[in-house]
Amino acid sequence: MKKDEPPLDFPDTLEGFEYAFNEKGQLRHIKTGEPFVFNYREDLHRWNQKRYEALGEIITKYVYELLEKDCNLKKVSIPVDATESEPKSFIFMSEDALTNPQKLMVLIHGSGVVRAGQWARRLIINEDLDSGTQIPFIKRAVDEGYGVIVLNPNENYIEVEKPKMHIQSSSDSSDEPAEKRERKDKVSKETKKRRDFYEKYRNPQREKEMMQLYIRENGSPEEHAVYVWDHFIAQSAAENVFFVAHSYGGLAFVELMIQREADVKSKVTAVALTDSVHNVWHQEAGKTIREWMRENCCNWVSSSEPLDTSVESMLPDCPRVSAGTDRHELTSWKSFPSIFKFFTEASEAKSSSQKPALTRRSHRIKHEEL
Repeated sequence: MKKDEPPLDFPDTLEGFEYAFNEKGQLRHIKTGEPFVFNYREDLHRWNQKRYEALGEIITKYVYELLEKDCNLKKVSIPVDATESEPKSFIFMSEDALTNPQKLMVLIHGSGVVRAGQWARRLIINEDLDSGTQIPFIKRAVDEGYGVIVLNPNENYIEVEKPKMHIQSSSDSSDEPAEKRERKDKVSKETKKRRDFYEKYRNPQREKEMMQLYIRENGSPEEHAVYVWDHFIAQSAAENVFFVAHSYGGLAFVELMIQREADVKSKVTAVALTDSVHNVWHQEAGKTIREWMRENCCNWVSSSEPLDTSVESMLPDCPRVSAGTDRHELTSWKSFPSIFKFFTEASEAKSSSQKPALTRRSHRIKHEEL
């Protein structure tokens, strides 16, 4: 027999969970020093999952704090002209993001539960902060003189409790004959009883019914990327803008390119994709976009080949090279040193008006295929 589920009432701090990050950035139990245990209660998968999600929410806030305190980024509310009462989101940027005359780095994570500053929640909880967050990218970028903007493409709506529906009682219709009214009341009581029984089965803990209020002009990752481009990146002073986009972030970048092609081409120097899920055919990216991507983008994909080994592509867009790992969520962290090298080479090539090193690499790939 299935055990009764304990209340879905979880702590709202890391200390409450009795976990903390050690000096290596690994999440460990305060008392035992053990890594996080998902199956805290046997046979209660849903409860364990809810506990994991509650911890995940705390991790999200913890990473936001690190972005401000550890990386010295500031939190900027969007939409920029939001009224007091409307739903809002936010991004993070360095003090010099809009004024740095040389270079700006823009970071975009993938889809799902991750928020600004994260690559993968699973890595943060089970491995460490370095592999699972964007913090190493931010710190190195700042050290190398980049301004930084961190997008928050999954923060598309706020959740509020659904207002309770008032169901008009059939006895309100006083002009009906008493007998008919009684019969209707009986039916409505039966219906309510059935509904309550079903509700208890479906939602045993009587969790609140929530509804979503979407954030204006930021209701999807694609919309968010275009919004941040128009209101921040396009206004920045930087001569060279660089993007690092993981997984669905790559699709959002291609969508931005489709919507703002001329602007992106004039401002963006190079784009590092990590296991991007973009598709130039499905997204209907035109020939000029595909050509630009071939020259200025590189996709570090999950592969068992050594880091930077050329990987064949079925699609006519940017060169693909191995990220040095076959785990999708680790591709950003594993290709970290190569991405900075790629950006430096692209910058140097642009300033000496030579073709980027990547173009030579892509020609080499073409010849090898022939």
